[in-house]
Amino acid sequence: MIGTILFLIGTKIFGIEIIDYNDVLELFVRFVFNFGVTTVIIRYLYYPTTRRKDYLFTYILLSTTIFLLIFMLESVKMKIGFALGLFAIFGIIRYRTNPIPIKEMTYIFVVIGLSVINAMSSKKISYAELVLVNLIIIAIIFLLEKVWLLKHESSKVILLEKIELIKPEKQKELIADLEERTGIKISRVEIGKINFLKDTARVKIFYFESDQINHFEDEDFYADDDS
Repeated sequence: MIGTILFLIGTKIFGIEIIDYNDVLELFVRFVFNFGVTTVIIRYLYYPTTRRKDYLFTYILLSTTIFLLIFMLESVKMKIGFALGLFAIFGIIRYRTNPIPIKEMTYIFVVIGLSVINAMSSKKISYAELVLVNLIIIAIIFLLEKVWLLKHESSKVILLEKIELIKPEKQKELIADLEERTGIKISRVEIGKINFLKDTARVKIFYFESDQINHFEDEDFYADDDS
């Protein structure tokens, strides 16, 4: 039995070793570390403020895929130029369904950046330096999301038929009417295109998601979000 195991360990197929314990262990340690950092950022810092399950799903899989891709290519001495080119391609991804808000795009950049760093760090970089870099990113995100309480302001365009409410002196009445009809606590409004023939006006309402009683998770609702 031992002889068979030793034989398999030393066996190569088409010049490739069946298993290299050092490389497998390094892959496992690095993957667990990267997955843990990504989980802390996305699940415990990003998700509680947005409640976007679709992006939670996307970020985790994006980080995992990029990490494994970069790690495997780096194992065959991938040149740094190609790595940066690949990073740039992923960095400008735009899904063709709905426009991605700037905050979500920033998190995509963070997820991709950390995955590349954790996968490509060479033996010249100590584990202490690698951990410190990741902790710095986590600390900054924590400060922005939890300590400084930067609220995410969303918006939605509404077609208003009560055109008499668009007058500046009736702004409070307009906001009160919109809040009653939408159930959204509105922070401010902007008047857009006015159609006097149909007595309608486009009104853009702004609101903070954290101020709402319920979190909206309908994709159609977020389609008009403007950050």
